[in-house]
Amino acid sequence: MEIPITLLIVALIAFYVAWNLGANDVANAMGTSVGSKAITLKQALIIAGFLEFTGAVLFGHQVTATLATKVANPELFAATPQVLAIGMVTVLISCGVWLQIATAQGLPVSSSHAVVGAIAGFSWVALGVGAIDWSTIGLITIGWILTPVISGAIAALFYSQIKNWILDQPHQLQQLQEWIPWLSTVLIGVFGVIVLPPFTQPINNFLVAQFGIHIPPQDIPLTIGAVAAVALTVISWRQLEKAGEPRELSVPSPLETLFARFQVLSACFVAFAHGSNDVGNAIAPVVAIVYINRTGQVPTDSINIPLWILILGGLGIVGGLAVWGKKVIATIGENIIALQPSSGFCAELATATTILFASRLGLPVSTSHALVGGVVGIGLVQDIKSVKFQTLKGIATAWVVTVPISAVLSAIIFSIARIAFF
Repeated sequence: MEIPITLLIVALIAFYVAWNLGANDVANAMGTSVGSKAITLKQALIIAGFLEFTGAVLFGHQVTATLATKVANPELFAATPQVLAIGMVTVLISCGVWLQIATAQGLPVSSSHAVVGAIAGFSWVALGVGAIDWSTIGLITIGWILTPVISGAIAALFYSQIKNWILDQPHQLQQLQEWIPWLSTVLIGVFGVIVLPPFTQPINNFLVAQFGIHIPPQDIPLTIGAVAAVALTVISWRQLEKAGEPRELSVPSPLETLFARFQVLSACFVAFAHGSNDVGNAIAPVVAIVYINRTGQVPTDSINIPLWILILGGLGIVGGLAVWGKKVIATIGENIIALQPSSGFCAELATATTILFASRLGLPVSTSHALVGGVVGIGLVQDIKSVKFQTLKGIATAWVVTVPISAVLSAIIFSIARIAFF
């Protein structure tokens, strides 16, 4: 009975972390959509909840496995796997506490940085300063600086072009009609690279197994993306033809109504991608702990993720978003600059582009950093006086202290646990 009770406690702690992750990180996906009034808060919670849960359960395996086997050097804990297990528990507690504190203050922080800081903290106490991967810490520091800057530059570029060629033109709807195919292609292209590959690989495997048909891996995403871009273009053109006042969306013009639809679609992609990636921050330590309790060894490169753990993480994310997500959504969507759907769309597009580019380079970056940078970039194009720098000061402070606070919390909790159990 001891092991099931232990795992139950660990599962509850992981649920608590996922809850706080949902309340803080998931708000990044929907904050600009709510702030621009493209959708209501209730609609955002429903959309994000469904897509985050789906992404976590269906495609959370790879990132979770990577975090469970790479966050700490398994060779250093090979002789003492239980030390690693206790360290992972301290990681969960430390991250959960810090995310809850940040969420209560409405501050968007990086759960990935919290995890790394917590790992560094317990590793230092357990094995000394040499156990910390300082190169990883260095990459994260680079990410702190570059992510908001790059995202802000991309958002400013996107928005300045839309402003110049559409918003500042006398015949806005006519200009938008000409630009719709390009907007559709960019939107589907950027997000398709994130979302489509996990979908299309199982399709390719099925065709090979059932019919012996092998399609090059890149052809299916390209085909789906092309069809989606054409479909989005046609639908958008039809929406423009109506040219009536919007009914279901609280935006001021048919132009912004259409941009609102583009923005909601982009937010859906971000939510799905976030669920499939960041759920690992909450449940990877659980995977490592379950593996150690089952085998008595530290996890290796090959590890199976139990479905119940993925579901646990998905449910926690959805619950936290629904109950506590309002404050961070308000910070990003309303308390930095006033957003319209056209500007919110550019911020989300810049965020996705930055995250995708960084992933290709192997740089650990934060969705929170990218989105805040994108919003600020748009504010600089509109009017620097419109940017609420007092809000940014609080956000930047939270970014800087996330790693050290998580590390200190983890070190203290691990020290207490080590005295209690060893």
